[in-house]
Amino acid sequence: MTRPDPAAEGGGPEHGAAAPAGVPAADRRAPGESGTAGGPGAAAGARAADAGAVALVESPVQLLNVLEWALGQGDILLHVVVLPPREAGARGQLRRMARLAQEAGHRVVWREVRSGGSGIRSLPGLAARLRGARLLLIGDPFSRWIQLLLALSDPREVVVVDDGTATMEFAGQLARGERLVRWHRRPSRGPGATVFAPVARRAVTRLLPQPGRRRVEVFSAMPVEVPDGIQVIPNDFPWTRDHFGPPAVLPGADLVGTSLVETGVVREDDYLAAVTALTKRYGITRYFAHRRERAAKLRRVALESGLEIIRPDLPLELVARRGPVAAHVLSFPSTVVHTLPQVLADTPVKVSVCEVDDDWLTERASPRARVFLASVTRTASGVHGLATLSALP
Repeated sequence: MTRPDPAAEGGGPEHGAAAPAGVPAADRRAPGESGTAGGPGAAAGARAADAGAVALVESPVQLLNVLEWALGQGDILLHVVVLPPREAGARGQLRRMARLAQEAGHRVVWREVRSGGSGIRSLPGLAARLRGARLLLIGDPFSRWIQLLLALSDPREVVVVDDGTATMEFAGQLARGERLVRWHRRPSRGPGATVFAPVARRAVTRLLPQPGRRRVEVFSAMPVEVPDGIQVIPNDFPWTRDHFGPPAVLPGADLVGTSLVETGVVREDDYLAAVTALTKRYGITRYFAHRRERAAKLRRVALESGLEIIRPDLPLELVARRGPVAAHVLSFPSTVVHTLPQVLADTPVKVSVCEVDDDWLTERASPRARVFLASVTRTASGVHGLATLSALP
């Protein structure tokens, strides 16, 4: 059974449907132009937000972690700039997270930088705002848009908030002085990569501390290694635990889906066989889809395993905390094997991590994929004491 995804109904603004909730008429007419998202608390946030404190986010998880960071800073109110992706599922979750940010008093604007000409025209305004920012929070240092805006800014303080397990790879690459490349991709080549290389190098300099000139922090729920001079601030989700739950706990088990097939890391047939095997072995009844999972693949999951497919309307940390959630939550190596144990620490829910077998990897998988997935599994077991389960049929 597949539950409809409210976030995806009608598509997103890129399909000519309604604009994100709270985005003003000006932004609906010309995405990327000036405008402030509305909604509860938005007016107060617009008056009180610190123009020198700016957050750049591209995903609902990044925005969640911006809210978590802000809670630890007392009365700070941020100017949050949302650079939405094209995927309908992520856009829907971002709309809802934007409302939560507005209710917390932050000023939220929605900038369609990926919309072609109008997106490019929004860059000068964004760059001007960032040049005046003394504090900059970013959610994805691998993003070319974030790197471009970083290169155009010169903040006195940079805070990298979690973008899930990608933060582990980013911190490790920064510590080793390596080029920033997502763990599931091979380094870009060709004329475009050559032209962008100076921008990427300049962006990396903004992520390195300079005594007396720039402080850099990483706000993370992940185990990370960072260069000397960068402070790591642990994220144990106080905002999430305060605003949601504790959840009702159901018997049985839930399985958290992954986009490893969509990113070309594992073969779809092997993944589906693993899901079916886990379902039979642990009595799983529900499958929480990743926002990037394709509808065709999810139909196969439902047909072959008999699972109810749920498309969360918020990041899974909030969905699980809101409940109901099963007494046993299983996940392949992903962000939630580090976040859910903290979000659900005051509940009887057990979280387990399912191994990805090396034979499932595609020929397109990067050389780093095997090592990285194993490290996510290993650290989840070591840091949180999670049981490691075999997903082999």
